[in-house]
Amino acid sequence: MSTSEILSNLSKTPSPFHAVALLRERLLSGGYEEIDERKGKPLVPGKGYFLTRNGSSLIAFFLPASFRPSFRLSMVHLDSPTWKLKPSPIIEREEGTLLNVEPYGGLIDYTWFDRPLTLAGRLLVKEDKAIVSRLFYVGKDLAVIPSLAIHLNRGVNESAHFDRSRQTLPLFALGKVDFPSFLAREAGVEKDSIRGFDLFLASRAKATLLGENGEFIGSPRLDDLASAYSSFEGFLASRKGLDIAVYAAFDNEEVGSLTRQGANSTFLRDCLSMIAEKASFSLREAAASSFALSIDNAHATHPNYVEYQDRTSPVRLGGGIVLKHAASESYTTNALSASLVREIAHRLELPLQEFTNRSDLRGGSTLGNLSNSEISILSADIGIPQLAMHSSYEVCASKDVEAMAKFVASFYETSFWVEEDGFSFE
Repeated sequence: MSTSEILSNLSKTPSPFHAVALLRERLLSGGYEEIDERKGKPLVPGKGYFLTRNGSSLIAFFLPASFRPSFRLSMVHLDSPTWKLKPSPIIEREEGTLLNVEPYGGLIDYTWFDRPLTLAGRLLVKEDKAIVSRLFYVGKDLAVIPSLAIHLNRGVNESAHFDRSRQTLPLFALGKVDFPSFLAREAGVEKDSIRGFDLFLASRAKATLLGENGEFIGSPRLDDLASAYSSFEGFLASRKGLDIAVYAAFDNEEVGSLTRQGANSTFLRDCLSMIAEKASFSLREAAASSFALSIDNAHATHPNYVEYQDRTSPVRLGGGIVLKHAASESYTTNALSASLVREIAHRLELPLQEFTNRSDLRGGSTLGNLSNSEISILSADIGIPQLAMHSSYEVCASKDVEAMAKFVASFYETSFWVEEDGFSFE
């Protein structure tokens, strides 16, 4: 995996639907076979497989030629905070035509102002006797959310609160807009064939290297695509051992994961159950012997706001991947799971940082505990450190992205067995 590949992937995937399409293409070119979860199919040891749900979540796995009943998982999410288009999105005013959008996830509103935006996601289109999903992306500067001039809002630099029903709507056109005709023209389909859409605002900014020596990556959607793509490269590049290697990329983490394709759905359990059934072993026993990495970006110490970081756990850009802890159990890491992460990092001689929230600040949550509600697997939460999390444009260090790929590859390659209160290594 090269930094240039990560930059390319970040720029090519403005929505979870595009991210799954990219992952799918890579898996097919790597010899993995796609499974339709509605149909039974025998699994052949020594082969890799994958399945998708909703076109926005994907699970890939490799069944070794000689395997033992345990899973080695890495889990990420593909969605990012943004604005979602409403089903009837056109607001016509004399001053300009606006798009009616609502927030998706915990975004930072002001970071979306005064920058070129476009639309990305999927259309549902009638073709012959079927309704099919098509990727949608308008490859031009399409809309903007204009700021109110400081002359009309003198206190803007002292407070920044916005009415999301009125003040954060993108300017789209002058005059009337036939929105279905616009969609049809951009997608190359008939207007009457469109049956629905899931469309989001996407920043037109490209992923790029920043800093005096190009040490930083600046991009939209780093949370969590930087971790998703680097861990995916680690999954593909690793030499698979006796455990069944699984890579799970979920949609809808930013809105709670309680969807058909989210981490709090049955998607992962259904997939692992299918593997266990076809490979003739007990899922319950396999889960007790399995280990998962819940991989979601972490907060780096902000150089302008160092007081917000816990005093004994500073996290530096370029300082290595981050192991995340919380007494509230919002992360899955405990002493047992942390010991394995530290051991793998030690063997690789990779730097490892530890994150805890400042005790008077409530932190976020992520995939691990949500997936545990459906299938309980020993897990640790790790991530790439970044700044400006949930902004429309975020920053991380390129060397941390590379470190994540190396760590995940080693995670799959390290031969260990999960004991009740420890690990044994071979």
